[in-house]
Amino acid sequence: MFLVTGATGNIGSALLKELRASGAGPLRGLTRDAERAGFPAGVEAVEGDFARVDTLKPALDGVRALFLPSRMGPDADILGLARQAGVEHVVLVSSITVQTHPHLGPAEENLAVERLLKDSGMAWTILRPTQFASNALWWADAIRTREPVRLPYADVGLPAVHPADIAAVARVALTEPEHRGRTYALTGPERVTARQQVEAIAAALGREVPVAEISREEAQRDMAAFLGEEAASAVLDLMGGDVNDELLAVRDTVERVTGRPARPFRQWAAENADAFR
Repeated sequence: MFLVTGATGNIGSALLKELRASGAGPLRGLTRDAERAGFPAGVEAVEGDFARVDTLKPALDGVRALFLPSRMGPDADILGLARQAGVEHVVLVSSITVQTHPHLGPAEENLAVERLLKDSGMAWTILRPTQFASNALWWADAIRTREPVRLPYADVGLPAVHPADIAAVARVALTEPEHRGRTYALTGPERVTARQQVEAIAAALGREVPVAEISREEAQRDMAAFLGEEAASAVLDLMGGDVNDELLAVRDTVERVTGRPARPFRQWAAENADAFR
């Protein structure tokens, strides 16, 4: 039995489709609302809430392989429950920032979760993706209302990764035992600046999308309102304020693991154009 948690999210929903198409199974997806989950045919929907760990027990019953995004709840308790339930292998989505900024708030927390998993006695595979292509959804409201997209570091290029590529690597890791004990850094096929991302979305929409370059201070004020000062500062560092060669590096991990090239940002933009209309 495979259990995909975060199963209605960008990665989890794509992973269920990958596993279903590959013939892996039986499959189970964790959701807060089974009736609205919309999982593929043949996937069992089980309700549970990361914030209430006891609710995960039915979902873990009989599970041998678990897909788990980091820091969705009390990770130590979740991993302990998985071990008690007899889970043999966990594929964990962490962050590439743990190797680039190991003492930077969320990065340090992700690294702590990786250590918990490695010490759990279960087999593990760790995925460390860079910036998600889907982070562009932050701009959706502005683009829909035809307001300028406010961009700090508009011309810093990062190798944003398509969530479906993370899912493709996760599927291989869950179903092929040689990937146990491996840590994979995942990126897209090329660096793409924030300005280029907006241009790709504009091309998918068939209209111009204005851009307003802003200072870090302006961006800090905008982001701190919903992230808090410390988290906003950390995010801005990773967007361009404190990037280094590790964050900028383009890796071929997706193609090496899956046999398929990583998807470019323009493909994500075309697939998700409706979110910006």
